[in-house]
Amino acid sequence: MESQTQFKRRFSFEFFPPKTPEGMEKLQAVRDKLAKRKPDFFSVTYGAGGSTRERTIDTVLTLHRQGISTAPHLSCIGATKESIGELLDLYRSNGIQRIVALRGDLPSGMGAPGELRYANELVSYIRERTGDHFSIEVAAYPEFHPQAQSAEADLNNFRRKVEAGATSAITQYFFNADSYFYFVERCEKAGLNLPIVPGIMPITNYSNLARFSDMCGAEIPRWVRKQLEAYGDDSASIRKFGEEVVTRLCESLLAAGAPGIHFYTLNQAEPSLAVWDNLNLGDKISF
Repeated sequence: MESQTQFKRRFSFEFFPPKTPEGMEKLQAVRDKLAKRKPDFFSVTYGAGGSTRERTIDTVLTLHRQGISTAPHLSCIGATKESIGELLDLYRSNGIQRIVALRGDLPSGMGAPGELRYANELVSYIRERTGDHFSIEVAAYPEFHPQAQSAEADLNNFRRKVEAGATSAITQYFFNADSYFYFVERCEKAGLNLPIVPGIMPITNYSNLARFSDMCGAEIPRWVRKQLEAYGDDSASIRKFGEEVVTRLCESLLAAGAPGIHFYTLNQAEPSLAVWDNLNLGDKISF
């Protein structure tokens, strides 16, 4: 973990683009609450195959104009270089300085993967077209990408993204701190020197969490699963227990030298803020 202690800590919150005006109004209220903590940036997701393209653009630009740096997610699967280039030009002209560059998923029924097949190719294209204008975030998988052929193949895929020009990485969420520590150790041995920021998912709903985790390959420890199952429909107990689990996880990560936290908010303020306040991040942010 020594490599991570050299980087300035940063804290960020992730949103998804709302589908309705009512959803956008709700997100504005969430944004206002989270903005009071003065995060380094917000990020906004991008649907499979660009399915949320316009909603992502509108959400990114709206939030960015309100005073906190906002980073759009950008995926390459199903997209042309021309369409990606148009987005990069649009974001650059509007003062966006950070991009979260991802491979993305191919939507059901879409045949061709596009001109850029992998995230490292997207990172290379961003650098080719825009030079050093953007800080580029890429994904990291402490518990391995669900489609990776092996642990070594997964690390090599990450290496290619770094060598293509990634600035820093945000991990898939996890609940086992050792998986993050081991991943960082492997990156250090491979000579990959960049901030690897843990992605953290607050626990608020067990059935949703189990479904998300099955899709993305994130492991929910058995003791956590069993306790969440025992609460049944007792949402208050699920939230309380989840807050304790995630707070302890973040405490372990930060104590070991993790360079910040990226919260997957699911467009909710309170679960992330509860963990933030438990960690006294208002005091730690200057470390």
